[in-house]
Amino acid sequence: MHYYRYSNAKVSCWYKYLLFSYNIIFWGHLRLKEFVQIFRKLAGVVFLGVGLWAWSEKGVLSDLTKVTRMHGIDPVVLVLMVGVVMFTLGFAGCVGALRENICLLNFFCGTIVLIFFLELAVAVLAFLFQDWVRDRFREFFESNIKSYRDDIDLQNLIDSLQKANQCCGAYGPEDWDLNVYFNCSGASYSREKCGVPFSCCVPDPAQKVVNTQCGYDVRIQLKSKWDESIFTKGCIQALESWLPRNIYIVAGVFIAISLLQIFGIFLARTLISDIEAVKAGHHF
Repeated sequence: MHYYRYSNAKVSCWYKYLLFSYNIIFWGHLRLKEFVQIFRKLAGVVFLGVGLWAWSEKGVLSDLTKVTRMHGIDPVVLVLMVGVVMFTLGFAGCVGALRENICLLNFFCGTIVLIFFLELAVAVLAFLFQDWVRDRFREFFESNIKSYRDDIDLQNLIDSLQKANQCCGAYGPEDWDLNVYFNCSGASYSREKCGVPFSCCVPDPAQKVVNTQCGYDVRIQLKSKWDESIFTKGCIQALESWLPRNIYIVAGVFIAISLLQIFGIFLARTLISDIEAVKAGHHF
């Protein structure tokens, strides 16, 4: 039995190593200052490592039931999910390109296509059902307000959101009544009773040190005086007003991400076609 190979059927090294480079750059690059010099090509591993380290510091790894006992979202879970996705796609794309493995390349291409259409569907549905999205975000925010003191990562996330958008609560400072520590009811003996987190406070340019007690007893005062010391706008309204002002930036980021995904799909499909052409050109 003779073996024939057609000379015109070959795998393009250009597409092969371009796809490999694509995975290294876009799926394996991390822009965190602490790790950029060490893990420039291993973003997925870094995210996983950071997530597991954070859970270890909070004692979750020694008691996994803590995850189910949390009422709000744990930001570490998001880090771990991103890490798993990035590592899996990076592995499939890099190994599939270098080893010319059609199975891994199909997995890589199919996953990118799925992510692309999920992003598109979320964007369209969010635009069409704005009231539903607003209600879900309110429920999400209020649920995390209740758990504000339960998890340090969640606490930092809410504080960052409120400081960046100069807002307080979902629809206003009264939402902090949902938290047992800030609740104004007579049954509460917390020092933070009828207060708000320091991230709700209007910053004082004269203060160089952050006053973490600036929100104490603020809501005991007349409501008309609240805006002198704290932000009175809710974070939902703040985000709604932020989006129209930055619509071109948001659209530009979405288009850039979409183009990168389409480029990755094109490279993967082209490489798969080359590999299949080579296999079809072998006769025994």
